Amino acid sequence: MTSDHNEYDKLSIVGTGELLLNHSTPFYTFSWPPGLFYWGNAMKSAMSPQSKLPDVGTTIFTVIGQLSAEHNALNLSQGAPNFSCQPALIESVAKAMREGHNQYAPMSGVAALRHALSAKVDALYGCKYDADSEVTVVASASEGLYSAISALVHPGDEVIYFEPSFDSYAPIVRLQGAKPVAIGLSMDDFSIDWDQVASAINSRTRMIIINSPHNPTGAIFTDFDIERLTALTKDTDIVILSDEVYEHVVFDGERHESMACHPQLAERSVIVSSFGKTYHVTGWRVGYCLAPAELMNEIRKVHQFMMFSADTPMQVAFAEALADPQSYLGLADFYQQKRDLLAEALSESRFELLPSRGSFFMLARFSHFSPLSDDEFVLSLIRDHQIATIPLSAFYSNNKPTGLIRLSFAKDNDTLYEGARRLCRV
Repeated sequence: MTSDHNEYDKLSIVGTGELLLNHSTPFYTFSWPPGLFYWGNAMKSAMSPQSKLPDVGTTIFTVIGQLSAEHNALNLSQGAPNFSCQPALIESVAKAMREGHNQYAPMSGVAALRHALSAKVDALYGCKYDADSEVTVVASASEGLYSAISALVHPGDEVIYFEPSFDSYAPIVRLQGAKPVAIGLSMDDFSIDWDQVASAINSRTRMIIINSPHNPTGAIFTDFDIERLTALTKDTDIVILSDEVYEHVVFDGERHESMACHPQLAERSVIVSSFGKTYHVTGWRVGYCLAPAELMNEIRKVHQFMMFSADTPMQVAFAEALADPQSYLGLADFYQQKRDLLAEALSESRFELLPSRGSFFMLARFSHFSPLSDDEFVLSLIRDHQIATIPLSAFYSNNKPTGLIRLSFAKDNDTLYEGARRLCRV
């Protein structure tokens, strides 16, 4: 794991390149100057389209990006590393390119990578996925989520998901003509109220989307969660879509409860994970899906018409990387050190830090010393203290006020120390 702060320092500043982050809830209606998102004059359309997502507009993320650039704000908002991956991984990609791996990969993914993934999941979770029919390499975990929802959810279906949530779930469901059903996590510990889930399940419920380790709260699934999810989905046609992109970032010796660990859940689950999160290369956009063959067959039908295949040289390099289990097994300790560094550096601040049991994120409470809303508080941090964070309300479909902000510790140590210094001045 490398941390070349000087070379990657520019990535610690939130710039206008992050302006449009595709969030599903319009927190601000913002009138931008003509031509801001275009070179020259914008072309006038010959017709007015009928929007499939009419309420998706300019978001607070846009405002954060613009103001952060104006105020030279340090970036603790973005859930992406600002340090380099292992040099050997870059060399593996370059080597694959030099050796001619520059054309389309097989639709389902490079065979060596699919077999490496099958072996890895078997070793970690005790579930053997057939590399030919049950493992698919996709062009990012986001594409995997879209392919799974698009393939398996139909008009009139309902999909249960949990808020606060990753922003893409509900819009993807809506694009299928289906209804997203949001269930709020407990504000005490961000646990799931399974009795509320039981009440929400009906004959139209087609899918339950789960995310552990959880973005943005850092919560993880427990044995109790597994028991209740198993009981509620038994003898139903409900598909579980399990977003496990932070599967290797679980702290304090806890175990990641993958759906692959539990046969009754694995047989109805689509698991989506990410190489970008594991190998510090979120810009390479390669992920993978695991599912029983009958489900995977439908997912591949969508995947082949969306992307056909993920980038070939990256797949070759990831197959080589997986040969060394320490390349992913060491990730929890690596990020736990960063979590603890940031928590210690903020110990003298006025913020109340909530436990982070996994992921790249921790939540910080400010409501006990500020009357501002989440959005207002984040904007004040940018303007007055030159530090960029994310309001937790941004992860709710109704912009629910929470008195909490999300901090990302997927940063080099210098950025974490400086970010904490600025937050301690608040």
